[in-house]
Amino acid sequence: MGTSLTPEFWERFALLLFAAMGVTFALAALFDALALRRQSRRAHRPPTEPVMPPRAPHRPRTSDHRTSVHT
Repeated sequence: MGTSLTPEFWERFALLLFAAMGVTFALAALFDALALRRQSRRAHRPPTEPVMPPRAPHRPRTSDHRTSVHT
């Protein structure tokens, strides 16, 4: 069954290969543009709420005052 690959086969193969490459590059560019657009929208949006609430300032205890144990 030794069939040889004809010039017509190689022409169609090359045509389909380049068509597939073109579709791949076009879709990749489209998805990249959509990803960049989504990322820039998120960067310009102000945050809705803080992640952690602000903490109260730490007050050091004084060592010269002791709490009474008797009431």
